[in-house]
Amino acid sequence: MSIKKTYPLLISLALVGCASTGGTVNPKDPWEPYNRSMYKFNDAVDKAVLKPVAQGYGTVMPEFGKTMVTNFFSNLDDILVTINDVLQFKFSQAASDGTRVLFNSTFGLLGFFNVASDLDKHNEDFGQTLGYWGVGPGPYVVLPFFGPRTVRDSFGLVVDSFASPVRLISSVPLRNELYVTRTVDTRTGLLDNEKVLDEAAMDRYMFIRDGYLQQRRSLIYDGNPPREKFNDEEDSDILNKSPSGENQGGAQPIVTSTPASSLVTTEPIGQSVPQGPDVSTPATTQAPAPSDAQPAEAQPSSEPAQ
Repeated sequence: MSIKKTYPLLISLALVGCASTGGTVNPKDPWEPYNRSMYKFNDAVDKAVLKPVAQGYGTVMPEFGKTMVTNFFSNLDDILVTINDVLQFKFSQAASDGTRVLFNSTFGLLGFFNVASDLDKHNEDFGQTLGYWGVGPGPYVVLPFFGPRTVRDSFGLVVDSFASPVRLISSVPLRNELYVTRTVDTRTGLLDNEKVLDEAAMDRYMFIRDGYLQQRRSLIYDGNPPREKFNDEEDSDILNKSPSGENQGGAQPIVTSTPASSLVTTEPIGQSVPQGPDVSTPATTQAPAPSDAQPAEAQPSSEPAQ
């Protein structure tokens, strides 16, 4: 899946999650009290330190400079992406991503220039690799400083961190400078998305949680996740069907109240959601017109009875 769609996908998928702030517990978020507390901590750190630094960086650094920094770290990411491509048996994609690394690292001067822009950039990590091999996501968790994850993605984050090319740099000060620069560059890229978050989110925590879970699920299935069937949909089917399995009297399905987290579609942007069987009232079948061979109905006689 192209990384160009990642952040717009996160915002669009999460918008529906803001429709309600009801108290229904999300089974994917059993640690919600802790997670909300950690979210508040991360948000406070961001507002006090990271966001002001990112805003200053975005103001002072010229656009071409910001683009070069982003390209450099993007090229480093492509190395891990290529490795995870292979681990997921996506060999054609691995060849494309490996070619990007080769061209951008040489002709693009260590990736500062994206000379391989004609080749699609993909987003793969070890968390997705674990999902490819059948490892479930586990509960949602908010990590200090690192933000939203699942248990599976937390393990993937550890593996990706140890496998990062930056760790090969022997100079600790230089390595730390790269970590800080990357963090600021990433945060600067999210400033515009934050405006959408502020305007749309009734509950920022729910917005981010639902958006993250939907985004990760979409990435696992390369943008084509199967449509989840929720418990309220199953209950609606049961209430509207007779023991024989048919809708009683052609009634429409009963609409039940749905938690906000269940309203978010799992379909990627720009694709229609598969529809189930049509449960609307069947159209009335018109009877065939009587043929000449059929006897006509008796008409009342206008002659007086004899």
